[in-house]
Amino acid sequence: MLLALTCAFALSQAYRTVAAIMAPSLQQDFGLSAQGLGLFSGMFHLAFGGLQLAMGIGVDMHGVRRTVLAAFPLAIAGALLSAMAPGFGTLLLGQALIGIGCAPAFLVCTVFIARQFPPHRFASVSGLVLAIGGMGMLLTGTPLAWLIEAWSWRAGFLALALLSVLAWLAVLRWVREPAAGQAGSVRRETLGGALRGFAQLFTFPHTWGILALGAVSYASFVTLRGLWLGPMMVERHGLSLVEAGNVAVLVTVVALVGPPLFGRLDPGERTRRRWIVGYGLASAALFAVAAFGLGLAGDLAVLVVLSLVLGFMVLQYADVRSAYPMAMTGRALSLFTMSMFLGVALVQWLTGLAAGAAQAAGLPIPAVVLGALAAILAAGVAAFAWLPRPPRPGQH
Repeated sequence: MLLALTCAFALSQAYRTVAAIMAPSLQQDFGLSAQGLGLFSGMFHLAFGGLQLAMGIGVDMHGVRRTVLAAFPLAIAGALLSAMAPGFGTLLLGQALIGIGCAPAFLVCTVFIARQFPPHRFASVSGLVLAIGGMGMLLTGTPLAWLIEAWSWRAGFLALALLSVLAWLAVLRWVREPAAGQAGSVRRETLGGALRGFAQLFTFPHTWGILALGAVSYASFVTLRGLWLGPMMVERHGLSLVEAGNVAVLVTVVALVGPPLFGRLDPGERTRRRWIVGYGLASAALFAVAAFGLGLAGDLAVLVVLSLVLGFMVLQYADVRSAYPMAMTGRALSLFTMSMFLGVALVQWLTGLAAGAAQAAGLPIPAVVLGALAAILAAGVAAFAWLPRPPRPGQH
């Protein structure tokens, strides 16, 4: 069942990273500016993040299976609409539909793991799911670049729509809800009760630091991999689209190793937050180094190390899992996921503004964007470190 749910998550990973490879074609067909490209990529994450609250309530009231089966067809419809889009406005609508359809994709995986696996296995199993689901990003590397060069970017959306149908059928065939009274069974509650449960999360002082870092850590990687990696390789180093796709595949493969590695190395509740701060600052420093431009080989080396180190993000999920009472775990994970993907929309919009300012000032866009990502990530780590911490284990 978890593997079937992970298939839908893998497709959501593919959708959120299409902009990095489609960017040159979309700019040519629709005359997009850097800000327009940021809006295109950010629209998915805005819709995805904005619906996390609704999807969390859906999971609590109706279960994992029903929520995914109801929402995911919108992603299929959005992909088909994007493939046929006559203009940029229709393309944005398609991205919004895809974001809504994919909104429960990762949430249901984390809730399933939290309910069906013992607490000490949460980080390692979540890391494995992130690695398997991250393979969806491989589709938007060389394969998508080849498809675009052979046909068009529209063919890319059609291919993803077909794969999404297969993922939906896998959930329909294999995922079943636990019987009433079993672990992970649906808790029957009212909509008002579910909303009050989410509101209660904001009464915990440590929620704000968790959300601050959650909004920028994953966003920094997705903004690089899903939006600016292609333009960076093409503009800074003069690579072809397929060559840029090969770089995207390399970065993705390395990124797949990080979450399961950090999941296995999870030091536990007493020192986990120090690891998160340390590796978060290391990631910000690597973004800053990449901003200077070290040549193709140097940039590739920094990107590889950065992609591995950013795997520390799986420790944030384990931190959320241990920071709240068991009865609030599903809602806490839903709120954290919401912060992550609204953060992606925000960070991509901010980097679009930075790129536009760089273009107007005659500065190199990749350098300014990478510098902005370094500053944004460092600010999130500082908030996580300085704002109130969760109570010690056993004090909930």
